[in-house]
Amino acid sequence: MQQVGHCWKLAGRGYPVAAGTMLQALLLTVLCGWASCHESQHMTPEEKTVIRNQIVEMFDHAYGSYMKYAYPADELMPLSCRGRVRGLEPNRGDIDDSLGKFSLTLIDTLDTLVVLNKLDEFEEGVRKTLKDVRLDNDVVVSVFETNIRVLGGLLGAHVMADMLRQRGERMQWYKDELLHMAKELGHRLLPAFNTTSGLPYPRVNLRYGVVSPLSRTGTESDTCTACAGTMILEFAALSRLSGEAVFEEHARKALDVLWEKRQRGSDLVGTVINIHSGDWVRKDSGVGAGIDSYYEYLMKAYILLGDSVFLERFNIHYVAIMKYISQPPLLLNVHMHNPTVNVRSWMDSLLAFFPGLQVLRGDLKPAIETHEMLYQVTKQHKFLPEAFTTEFRVHWGQHPLRPEFAESTYYLYKATGDPYYLRVGQSIVEKLNAYARVPCGFAAVQDVRTGTHEDRMDSFFLAEMFKYLYLLFSEKSQLPFDIDDYIFTTEAHLLPVSLSTTQPPCRPNATDAAPTTHEEDLFTYSCPSVQTLFPNNPSFAKTIRDSYKYLTGVGRAFNSVPVREIELPLRDDGMEPVEFLKSMGISLTPMNEAALGEARGLREHKGVYRVKLVAQLSQALEEEEVVPHIVQLISPPFLGRTVLTAGPAKFGMDLTKQEHGVKGSIMKASPYTACGPIENADQLRGHIALALRGDCMFAGKARRLQEAGATGVIFIDHRDGSNIEDSPLFQMVGDGDSTANLTLPLVFLFSREGALLTSALEEHRNVDVLLLPKERQLGHDKPEKPLGMNVKFRLAGEGGVAEGPTLEFVLEKGEMLLEEEEQVEEEEEEELVGDTKSQINCEKAPDDDDDDTAVCDSSAGSPPSADANGRANPHP
Repeated sequence: MQQVGHCWKLAGRGYPVAAGTMLQALLLTVLCGWASCHESQHMTPEEKTVIRNQIVEMFDHAYGSYMKYAYPADELMPLSCRGRVRGLEPNRGDIDDSLGKFSLTLIDTLDTLVVLNKLDEFEEGVRKTLKDVRLDNDVVVSVFETNIRVLGGLLGAHVMADMLRQRGERMQWYKDELLHMAKELGHRLLPAFNTTSGLPYPRVNLRYGVVSPLSRTGTESDTCTACAGTMILEFAALSRLSGEAVFEEHARKALDVLWEKRQRGSDLVGTVINIHSGDWVRKDSGVGAGIDSYYEYLMKAYILLGDSVFLERFNIHYVAIMKYISQPPLLLNVHMHNPTVNVRSWMDSLLAFFPGLQVLRGDLKPAIETHEMLYQVTKQHKFLPEAFTTEFRVHWGQHPLRPEFAESTYYLYKATGDPYYLRVGQSIVEKLNAYARVPCGFAAVQDVRTGTHEDRMDSFFLAEMFKYLYLLFSEKSQLPFDIDDYIFTTEAHLLPVSLSTTQPPCRPNATDAAPTTHEEDLFTYSCPSVQTLFPNNPSFAKTIRDSYKYLTGVGRAFNSVPVREIELPLRDDGMEPVEFLKSMGISLTPMNEAALGEARGLREHKGVYRVKLVAQLSQALEEEEVVPHIVQLISPPFLGRTVLTAGPAKFGMDLTKQEHGVKGSIMKASPYTACGPIENADQLRGHIALALRGDCMFAGKARRLQEAGATGVIFIDHRDGSNIEDSPLFQMVGDGDSTANLTLPLVFLFSREGALLTSALEEHRNVDVLLLPKERQLGHDKPEKPLGMNVKFRLAGEGGVAEGPTLEFVLEKGEMLLEEEEQVEEEEEEELVGDTKSQINCEKAPDDDDDDTAVCDSSAGSPPSADANGRANPHP
């Protein structure tokens, strides 16, 4: 791995490190006997060659399809076999902020062509970029995405072109044109940093900048932590290659602000911050979406630039992450001000990069644990869902072919040499071919539960996925350059670590060096060392993995023994193990160590609790019940005949408790995503708002629309073509902050159903709708609930003392069931279904002492009817 393999070079450059803490042995070669210890996982060079050739063929299929069917468009639509051009296809919300009409996929893929030794295609791609790509388009783009994909792509391609030119074999015609394009793009991004805090706006117009009357942007007040903190690698590289320090200065200032705004008690940062005031807007803290690459860039900025301030900041954050967020193998979001409180019960797939970052730091044990958990999830669902619960059920089913899991697999293999990770990589290759390959490329998976496809192939699939997979199965000697001389950006673009010494640095950071009084460990100022991590114990990694082998239940052999012993590693840092396991759906009690006995031969391991399973491991929990709702069009000419199935929300008004639903006229919010100040609040007041999914959380949209005076919200999916037939309903969730003050009714429509609603609005201008649970839609008879009566009683012996079994009658519509239960300790009252109770007198038949037949005389009349509406309670 290039970063791990290069760390030892940093020590020789005089970079500041803590005295006595640098490891003596910085050996990064694999253990000699590693493969021989795992014959079942061993992979021959011939097998690796076959898989590597397969990866090249897959890349050719994806890249060739883009160039044939889509170029010069930004992306390929693999199901439609055509290019996606912004403005010509249905809007997908924030996803489209990546598209700038600058042939995104080509630029993002250029340095991948060199890694795969496709030098002819690389040279042709550079010529096409110089000839066809324009960067002055009148289009609003994401600053973050444009930086990591386009600016990073141009810089990575320039570095590769310059390397080939210096060899004297290729690219002799190249005159740094890609670097000049990168500098132009950098200047087009700079207006985003024109804020009082130094944090950048989230979007910029490539031609008109920010807040210009023609820019159509600049009204945003918030940005994500990763969006502001993932600029330093590209901007610093641009400064040092071009000689213009302004880029690195702005990126450093943004990092300084985030550092100063961290929560001093926990050393954590939130997910969303106000770019003007620096106040935290979303205070949940994790390592996934919204924060992920901020941590990554602190570590990698130290490696690329040699500035120890970045390493010190990373280490302080890392200690906090491992203290509060890491609950091996889980990584859970917490509240930054109260980090002992988990704010949600699910994880997102972007955190899959984190094991790779832990490898960079040298902390392999938790990296192996989390990676193995992720691998088990992929075995259960084929791919990582966009979000999954702590019970490893699907929370959001999409999988847009994200590369983070492959990235961490590559890092772990290069750090350990364990062929197990080659087999993991092989499974990724096989699943991509089996479940994502289509005639015109590879298609994102719309829902891992159904296997349906989405007409989408993001540029990062070519920029990252194939790069990591190819490197995983390649030896250094098989690559066209020394990979250890480069560092990967978050988009896997290659920047030379020589920039730290061959180019002049920027001015020092505005903030003081981070204090070093925080907790340090073996890896605080060092790189991974095989000798330290695996001291005479080549089975170390396997032992860690085996503890999580059946974490999700996949592959577990059936065992009918009512009591089983299991061994689960738990951190012995004060965390309550029972509570941790309870969150995973496992009921446990500590086992009496004396009862285990020496004869069992059980070895003691620090940090491992032995527990006794007092109940069978429950089967996978049922999918969370979702009560279908509807949007019923009731104004002329629809008159209730058009009914659209909708999903509910876990917050806001509970429509199941509204007798007649909520009625109102609909109106589109402006902006349609409702992620900024509502511009048409006067027109929206008193209406049910239509808002597009994307850009920000559902709860944030609902707050703004409620403040604007809307009486309800209908969210419409931004994923083109999604529909109720192919996509399972889900419940919208909050954003980690309190939603108690949200009183609006909220429902969600998939794209196709939403299009029917918006078309009706465009055609008729005034459309009234009714929001209510589907079972109570107008024009349908209410389901009749069967009348019934349950009677449970015991026979009394002499003196009125209960004895014998308990008898239960279940009376329903002319049938009677008699059930027998074991005697309970105290006499129970007789119950009738409904609110009315009747006394039933029962005696033993006097003529037969051995007969348990009861004679019952009910003083009640007919049993009362059940609730006429038959309403179900809302799901908690």
